[in-house]
Amino acid sequence: MRIGVLTSGGDCPGLNAVLRAVVRLVEREHGGTVIGFRDAWRGVMEDDWEVLDVSRCRGILPRGGTIIGTSRVQPYATDGGVDLVRAAVDRHRLDGFVVIGGEGSLSCAADLQRDGVPCVGVPKTIDNDVVGTERTFGFDTAVAICSSAIDRLHSTAESHDRVMFVEVMGRHVGHIALHAGLAGGATMTLIPEVPVDMEAVAGAIARRHAGLSYASIVVVAEGAQPVAGSLDGTEYEVDRFGHQRLGGISQVLAADLERRTGIETRVTILGHVQRGGTPTAQDRVLATRYGVAAASAAADGDWGVMVGLQSDRIVRVPLAEVAGRRKTVDLDLYEQVARPFFAS
Repeated sequence: MRIGVLTSGGDCPGLNAVLRAVVRLVEREHGGTVIGFRDAWRGVMEDDWEVLDVSRCRGILPRGGTIIGTSRVQPYATDGGVDLVRAAVDRHRLDGFVVIGGEGSLSCAADLQRDGVPCVGVPKTIDNDVVGTERTFGFDTAVAICSSAIDRLHSTAESHDRVMFVEVMGRHVGHIALHAGLAGGATMTLIPEVPVDMEAVAGAIARRHAGLSYASIVVVAEGAQPVAGSLDGTEYEVDRFGHQRLGGISQVLAADLERRTGIETRVTILGHVQRGGTPTAQDRVLATRYGVAAASAAADGDWGVMVGLQSDRIVRVPLAEVAGRRKTVDLDLYEQVARPFFAS
């Protein structure tokens, strides 16, 4: 049994826990070998790799990042990329790949599976937007970091009767914003799934602060946008992989709120601090379960699946059902638990 493994897309707390679990199961239970490809598909196509064994993976469980690096390079965006991947399979006599990544990486794995390259997927993203699983590892760590920051901002906001905007990650979905806002007792939470009505936001904040000394915390997902035509958004650069480099919508919204209400506002953009550091205990456990399940699927020859969490059980979901889809915030949940506290 020879398995190739790679970590693809943005880094995420818990990646090393998955690698450790895959290596331990393959080596200890199946007497097999795991080849770790550096910087995701770049390493596969350029033959940049190392053997991962139990000794190499000692001590990495609590470490953030990934010991084999990551990138957003994809074989379908590279001339002859798929042929290079097939050549790597033949060169290293691989049974297939364990691909640890988010929605884009898993879609690539689904395409490769369709084109004859065996793949098993592991859902990885702090955004928690992969379909077929209730939770992705990295999400719990990101929410914990954000809610801790919100706790700290409450005290400084209360000292100055300010409105504090806290911008968190969430390009297309607001899972981090919603959960961190609830955990941190935010006044309101603004998510990409619901266009931001700044007239309503300003009215709610003004009523809250009228004649009283209050502090307000507004949590904003980086992908949130105002109602069309109500306010200019932000212009974003696009990287070489076609992704917008988000960040800064909170500054636009905060400036508009201060103009409308006269209440002093401040902005904190948490940025990549949400991705860094050691994973929480919950993420370590989930990542380990995913790694064991992915290696088991490969050992069973059950390629073309992603391992996921459903009702606290690890299941196998066809990659074809995951590709090109994104799990958004349940708007009923948002209305039930976020809107009732709107500027209360």
